[in-house]
Amino acid sequence: MSNQNKKEKAPRTYMTLFKRVAITSVALSTLVFGTVSADTKIQTVYHVYIDGKRVGTVDSRNVVEKVVNQKVGSLKEQYQELSLVADNISVVEEQAFLPTFNNATAVKKLETELEIAAEVKAITVDGEPVAYLKNEEDANEALKQLKLQYVNEDELNELEARANSEEPLPALAEGQSRLLDVSFVEKVSISDEKVSPNQVHSPTDTVTLLQKGTLEEKKYQVQEGDVLGSIAVAHDLKTAELLALNPEMTEDTLLQIGQELNVTAYKPFLTVVVKKEQSKKETIKFETKVNENSNMYKGDRKVTQEGQDGEKTVHYEYKMINGVSIETNKVNETINKEPVTEIIEKGTKVVPSRGSGQLAWPTVGGYISSHVGYRWGRLHKGIDIARPSNYAIKAADNGTVVEAGYDGSFGNKIVINHNNGMKTIYAHMSSLNVSVGQTVTRGQQIGVMGSTGNSTGTHLHFELYINGALKNPLEYLK
Repeated sequence: MSNQNKKEKAPRTYMTLFKRVAITSVALSTLVFGTVSADTKIQTVYHVYIDGKRVGTVDSRNVVEKVVNQKVGSLKEQYQELSLVADNISVVEEQAFLPTFNNATAVKKLETELEIAAEVKAITVDGEPVAYLKNEEDANEALKQLKLQYVNEDELNELEARANSEEPLPALAEGQSRLLDVSFVEKVSISDEKVSPNQVHSPTDTVTLLQKGTLEEKKYQVQEGDVLGSIAVAHDLKTAELLALNPEMTEDTLLQIGQELNVTAYKPFLTVVVKKEQSKKETIKFETKVNENSNMYKGDRKVTQEGQDGEKTVHYEYKMINGVSIETNKVNETINKEPVTEIIEKGTKVVPSRGSGQLAWPTVGGYISSHVGYRWGRLHKGIDIARPSNYAIKAADNGTVVEAGYDGSFGNKIVINHNNGMKTIYAHMSSLNVSVGQTVTRGQQIGVMGSTGNSTGTHLHFELYINGALKNPLEYLK
C-alpha cells in the first residue's frame, strides 16, 4: 500500500495499538492474472507490479506467494485476529519466447516494497474514515461506549427497548427521569477499509479518539521569556483554552522554565446529543407583604400572618451536547400546595425624641426611700424609689437612649437625653429593655427594677441633670 494510500485512509491522528493480535486469514486476494496467447512451446513468466509499477519478472507465481506468506508471517505474532492481505501487488502472466527473468531481483524488491494491509471496519464521520477496528462488533461497541460517556447503561438499554416497542410512553412519576434520545450531530456509518495494521484501535481507545480528536496529548516545555499568551498563540489557542487544558493553573500562575504544559486543542470527531426529561418536586417560596401601620411606632415590626412555602411538580426537558447542558424547557407544572403569604405590620408612627420638660414618675408607684443630699459623708445625687406596685421602670419623658449597660456601682444603668437640656439616669436595674440610639417615649418601659451594682436592696436610683447641672428630680416630677 503506497504512502499516498495510507495518507488517504488514515484518520487525522492515530497511535499504534494492539500489541498482541492474531491472523485469522492470509490472502493474496489482490493478485491479478492476465494471459497472453503464445505457442505452447513458449515459456510462461510472471511480471510483478506494486502500485502499478513493475518491480520484476519471475518464472513461478510461487516465488511471489512465498514472499507474501513470509511478510504476513512476520506480522502474525503482533496482529493476531486481524485479516491480513497483500494490498498493493498485482501479477500478470505471460507466455514468451526465450523470456528473461530474475527471481532474486524481484524477490528483493518485493521484500522491500510490498505492504501488508488489514481488512477492517472503519467508523466514518461525514464521509471520512476516522477510526479503524478489527470488526463491525468492535465498531458498534465503540459507538455505544461513546454514548455511555454521557448516559448510563440502564438508560440506554431502556431507550433501545422503547425504540422497538409500539407502546405509548407512560407519564413520568414525580422524581422520575427518562432518556428521550441519544444521537450524533454528524452522519456516522461503518464501512470496509484496508489499512496498515498499526492503525487498528481497540473500542476503548476509539472512544478517546472520537471524543478528543487525538490519542496523543501534545506537551510543551516552558522556555525562558515565555508567557501564557505567547504559548497560547504559538499553539493556535486562546489563553482561556490553554488554562482549561491545564486546570491547575490560573492567569496569575508564575511559569517555571522546563515546566510542562498540555497544549492539545481537542476537536472531537463526534458530537453526542442527549435529550432527557424529568419530573421534579419544587418548593414555591412564600411572598412577604408589608403593611404600614400608623398606630405602631417607626422601627417596630409585627408578623400578623406566618408565611408558608408551597409545593409544585414541574416537568422539564433537557438538551446536552457532549455532557454540557445547553437547553432547559419547562413542559408543564402542577401546583400541589399554594404558598401562604407572610404579612408584616410595619410601624410608621414617628416617636418624638424631644422631651416636654415635665417628668413622669419613673416607676409604678412606690415611695422615696432616700432623697438628694449628703448621707454617709458623701453626696447622694438622686432619689431612691422602692416598693413599687411592680418592677417596671419607665422613661420619665421622650428622648434618646445614650447609655445602656453595666456601670460599676450603678449596676445596670440607662441614661436618656431628652434633647431639651435634660438628662435622666436610671440605675441598679435587673435587666434592660432598650439599647443605645433607640428613641423612647414618656412612660415607655425601659427596664426592670433590681439591686445590681452597689445596692442594699431592690430599688431605682433616679438622677436628673439640666444643661449638665445636677437637679432634684422632685422639682420636675409630675
